[in-house]
Amino acid sequence: MAFNGIWKVDRSENYEKFMEQMGINVMKRKLAEHDNLKITIEQNGNNFHLKESSTFRTKDIDFTLGVQFDYTLADGTEVSGTWELEGDKLNGKFTRKDNSKVLITTRSIVDGELVQTYNYDGVDAKRIFKKQ
Repeated sequence: MAFNGIWKVDRSENYEKFMEQMGINVMKRKLAEHDNLKITIEQNGNNFHLKESSTFRTKDIDFTLGVQFDYTLADGTEVSGTWELEGDKLNGKFTRKDNSKVLITTRSIVDGELVQTYNYDGVDAKRIFKKQ
């Protein structure tokens, strides 16, 4: 339940390069760098409810650990995959519907911050969130 709470993006590492590798156009990349993303996480056993709020959209996401679900990224990319809890880390593996390439993402709490990492097609990135 360590993930429960409201998390606001504080900083990013290599996020621009990651978005470029994902095929996100330059205008959307520039906007995404300043999206003021806030994620509200509520965990109840194996069930999660997330609310993603940004300058551009608000989206509710419900998933159960280990159960495949579909999700649309902020840029419109459609993926399908699962989240698994391994120790104190949430590991997500999502396959793009348009090209079958895999997006790997993790969420972990490090020194009181939510650290979300991404790997797509050989490019790594990180977004760090502070608890509100």
